[in-house]
Amino acid sequence: MAYTDIDKPSDYIRIQTWSGNNSADREITWTETDNMQPDWIWVKRRSDTANHRLADSVRGATKILRSDTNGAETTESDDTLSFDTNGFSVGSNSGVNKTGDTYVGWGWLAGGTGVSNTNGSITSTVSASTVSGFSIVSYTGNGTAGATIGHSLGFVPKMIIVKSRSDTGVWAVYNENIGNSNGLFLNANYNALSEPAFWNSTSPTSSVFSVGTSNDTNGSGRTYIAYCFAEKKGFSKAFSYTGNGSSDGSFCYLGFRPAFIMIKGTSIYSDWGIWDNKRPEYNVVNLTLQPHKDNAEVVSVGRDIDILSNGFKGRGTSSSMNSSGATYVGIAFAESPFVTSTGIPTTAR
Repeated sequence: MAYTDIDKPSDYIRIQTWSGNNSADREITWTETDNMQPDWIWVKRRSDTANHRLADSVRGATKILRSDTNGAETTESDDTLSFDTNGFSVGSNSGVNKTGDTYVGWGWLAGGTGVSNTNGSITSTVSASTVSGFSIVSYTGNGTAGATIGHSLGFVPKMIIVKSRSDTGVWAVYNENIGNSNGLFLNANYNALSEPAFWNSTSPTSSVFSVGTSNDTNGSGRTYIAYCFAEKKGFSKAFSYTGNGSSDGSFCYLGFRPAFIMIKGTSIYSDWGIWDNKRPEYNVVNLTLQPHKDNAEVVSVGRDIDILSNGFKGRGTSSSMNSSGATYVGIAFAESPFVTSTGIPTTAR
């Protein structure tokens, strides 16, 4: 049997922490010995308030979107500067490189420079990795219900995040576990809301995703960026679980030891949360960053989790990840598959 599609997850996702030095051109190099040039970078200051910074190779490294606001894209000369052979570079902006502050950067590999995709009724520009199931999609909306956009994955996306580049608007999130008539907002703590105009109440296919008439996903003449994620065995999963309200929390099976976990409650108002294997590098993981807030890293307050060889387990009672009876969804990426393609099992932390 096939245990995993990817034996070496670090070829496709890497995480790096650093302390700022106020340099105008600071190279952030992955600690791994081999190279990985990212196509999507997400940076957050840990030690103080600052907007989340998201840049990608389709829009350009200096084109910044902020997940904690509804603002349009801005061009910055002192923020993220370039995607490098084995990492990325940042400027002297306090949000990425202030002396004395600490930071984390999450980086994903897609397909390099974007290429045209005409599979949908709207032509898109796409950078895609069919191996890891991740693509970056740029398109211009036409305001037509049922418009389709090609994503180049060759597999059905299980989670999609869309943001208007040219205008203010929410970060619209599709997750197959909440259905195609509902949506989450990456920049807000709302529960899953009825949003049929986001996705035209239509599930994505292996070639396209659908949008309705919402200005947040398909306003006429507005430009958008979409991040699309298909599941890959042993590497990525769009998950769902039910909280139990106990410090001996619910276990969520993934099929891999996760490097990155992002969670949101769908049946209740709750904070988004991001946990990873570098903050800290041991269990219990008690450091959380919140995509919808510019605040500093949150320490515990009932948000503890354990990273396990085949998933994760809640160790806190916070509503952000383990309220009794509440439903949660999210996405996770691997540090190591539970079992490699040659049958070698991974170990717990």
